[in-house]
Amino acid sequence: MTTTDAAGLRRRYLADAVETAPPPVRLTMLHDALDLDLARADAAFESGDIKAINDNLVHAQEIIITLRDTMKPELWEGAPRLIALHNYFLLELLGANVDKDRARAAAAAKLIGQLGEAWRQAAESLAAPAGTARR
Repeated sequence: MTTTDAAGLRRRYLADAVETAPPPVRLTMLHDALDLDLARADAAFESGDIKAINDNLVHAQEIIITLRDTMKPELWEGAPRLIALHNYFLLELLGANVDKDRARAAAAAKLIGQLGEAWRQAAESLAAPAGTARR
């Protein structure tokens, strides 16, 4: 098996894992990938790797678009505000990428990380047996 074949199998496995995961797990998986992209972008800023900055910030934007576009405002009154927050994240990451502004990317990453942590805690509380939710 070639490296290309192995990489393709790995991508397929990960895609299947995301598709079959329960919604709270899928949400945390997406936030984990988002955190990884933003950390890689920051490392690329450090090393001056313009292509890696772009690639990681673009992928982070794609994840944010996925998160935003899967919200259903008709089912939750808080959805429009969360959609607006995701739009803000998109604008900040886009601006950071265009201007190659590490501080702007880092500020957005910090807020995105806080939101991701809140979703992780919510997912854990849903998964925990009654009365044992983590605090």
